[in-house]
Amino acid sequence: QVQLVESGGGLVQPGGSLRLSCAASGIVFRPNTMAWYRQAPGKKRDLVAAISGGESTNYADSVKGRFSISRHNAKATVYLQMNSLKPEDTAVYYCTAKTGHPVDRPWATGEGIWGQGTQVTVSS
Repeated sequence: QVQLVESGGGLVQPGGSLRLSCAASGIVFRPNTMAWYRQAPGKKRDLVAAISGGESTNYADSVKGRFSISRHNAKATVYLQMNSLKPEDTAVYYCTAKTGHPVDRPWATGEGIWGQGTQVTVSS
């Protein structure tokens, strides 16, 4: 069964940190470009960060210097370390995978494999 399962979301104060994890199953992990997207209420789903099988990375301008994406191929897991969180980072965060996709190009929600999402709320 092909599946992406996110974890690590929650409530955090502004300036705090969270680490999201996404465990993949049912796919050959290494060739997949892995990415995190987020969707705030009333807004479209946007790319946050992506990492290729060769570990090239791409970040949205709004998170550069604060977020870091990484992957552990042996564990078939991708991570998103989020530091210096701001209220505007509040959203549902989705993990997604797409085989061999260029790391610097987003893909549509109808493409690739998607997890169910995990809520991140940044509030005092």
